[in-house]
Amino acid sequence: MRTFYHIMGKYFARYKHYIAGTLGMNIVAALFNVFSFTVLLPILQILFKIDTGHYGFMPWGTGGMGNLLSVVKNNGYYYSQQLIENYGPATTLLLLGVVLSFLTLLKTAAYFGGSAMLAPLRTGIVRDIRNDIYHKIVHLPLSFFSEERKGDIMTRITADVNEVDASITSSLDMLIKNPIFIFVYVGTMIYVSWELTLFTLLVVPLLAFGIGRIGKKLKSRSLTMQSKLSDSVSQIEETLSGLRIIKAFIAEKKMTDRFEHVTNEYRDISSRVAIRQSAAHPVSEFLGTVMIVLVLWFGGWLIFNGSSPIDAEMFIYYLIILYSTLQPLKELSKAGYAIQKGLASMERINRILNAENNIREAENAQSIENLEHGIALKDVSFSYSEGREILHHINLTVKKGQTLALVGQSGSGKSTLVDLIPRYHDVSEGRIEIDGKDIRQLSIRSLRGLIGNVNQEAILFNDTIRNNIAFGKDGATQEEIELAARIANAHEFIMEMEDGYDTNVGDRGCRLSGGQRQRISIARAILKNPPILILDEATSALDTESERLVQDALERLMATRTTIAIAHRLSTIKHADEICVLHEGEIVERGTHEELIAKQGYYKRLNDMQQL
Repeated sequence: MRTFYHIMGKYFARYKHYIAGTLGMNIVAALFNVFSFTVLLPILQILFKIDTGHYGFMPWGTGGMGNLLSVVKNNGYYYSQQLIENYGPATTLLLLGVVLSFLTLLKTAAYFGGSAMLAPLRTGIVRDIRNDIYHKIVHLPLSFFSEERKGDIMTRITADVNEVDASITSSLDMLIKNPIFIFVYVGTMIYVSWELTLFTLLVVPLLAFGIGRIGKKLKSRSLTMQSKLSDSVSQIEETLSGLRIIKAFIAEKKMTDRFEHVTNEYRDISSRVAIRQSAAHPVSEFLGTVMIVLVLWFGGWLIFNGSSPIDAEMFIYYLIILYSTLQPLKELSKAGYAIQKGLASMERINRILNAENNIREAENAQSIENLEHGIALKDVSFSYSEGREILHHINLTVKKGQTLALVGQSGSGKSTLVDLIPRYHDVSEGRIEIDGKDIRQLSIRSLRGLIGNVNQEAILFNDTIRNNIAFGKDGATQEEIELAARIANAHEFIMEMEDGYDTNVGDRGCRLSGGQRQRISIARAILKNPPILILDEATSALDTESERLVQDALERLMATRTTIAIAHRLSTIKHADEICVLHEGEIVERGTHEELIAKQGYYKRLNDMQQL
């Protein structure tokens, strides 16, 4: 339950005024409930003539608070007898019924008020959890997501949060209301007869033991159930991403069988959880009835032997209060099962919320507005974990306005190297400097504000072309957006679309061709107008015509900027100021295109292979 108390402390503090309100309303509801039961005593007396004595009026302050119930009972009987004498038993019964109905109305109104005050609390906590997860996701380093499945993360922010809502926050009403009712009822029972209450409390552990046996494995099974749900969501995500390959390899049945296997496992474990949870109500109902029977036997035995501390009427009243205590006890046990189930989901959510972000902002981080001199990598090494190093002792200098090209085989560390500059990862050894300042001492926002990215896969959002281009610049005007599109060779094809700049590009830009997507991403970088540009094989996936248009746009973009370009096609980087050849995380050759060709080394072999 430590996780539950952590949630209580973290999220409930934001809504303490709602909690105070619902506590007050439920206390009022519990008190009205107890007093409404006292009206039953004269009703029972009238109907069954249990007590035929004559009662006189007692002043309300007689005997102090310790004798309050006796005074209430006496005066209730007194007024009932007065009503019977004046109006007859039938009318008196009707009037007492009206009083009971009025007290019940006040009780239910207070109960409704308490529940209504919980609505903003419940919905607010769910919103806060979902917002906290999303905030954490966008700030976690990229290395976190290389170890996690997208489907699993999606499940945690959707299904797991929904489970927390259904299991934990939906139980708040029961958790807040029922302890108040139980406290008031037990207090009343102690006041009526502490001897009977002591006997009752000795029987309660029987009820608690039965409930505990049911809920013991509920949390672990719920954790397994949510994990199986994540597997199914992950498979759906993989299927949607790879549908073309599935169809090409006629693998529909194979994928269907895989999915059905996962859903069958999810169904089996969820059935076991549902069965165990369904056992809660009948077990608690049975154990509650057993408790009532034992108290009835014990109280009856005392009355029959003439040693009971209360008379028969008060014993009936005691049984009514005791029976009323069972419902909040059962609801509290039901809330306990629900919380155990929800805590499994909360643990999965906490794996994201408590994930360590090793890209930390330095204290008193410096802001940087522009690039004045250049970028330097000094003896930089990097590894994702304590295993094999990806980069080994890299030394590079890129002066302002220069273009540095990185080439080499796949897996040589090119993309990892450029990811270190905006601090998507931090170096394991060495340092990266911009204008002589270690980038770890710069504010992350100002550092990344200097850098524009154009990647091999153009990432567009399911929004209009206008908003995709303006993504990196708030308040961009239409004229600025159009100018960026013209420089990126995108304006003409945009204007040919049905809604121009207001055309929706679809999921990940699926309504555009590869070349169109790439030119939109270049326009986005142009509008941001960064002094440093990182190109990650920006033309490698394009056809010849699209490559020409994109390359022309890139050359315009690079003209006044410091550029680091990862190149797959060597023809696109012939005019770079320096070309570095990476092999297994090390720079094995460096120089201009002509110098590297003259060396007859690794670069020459790559160039000759592309000429074939």
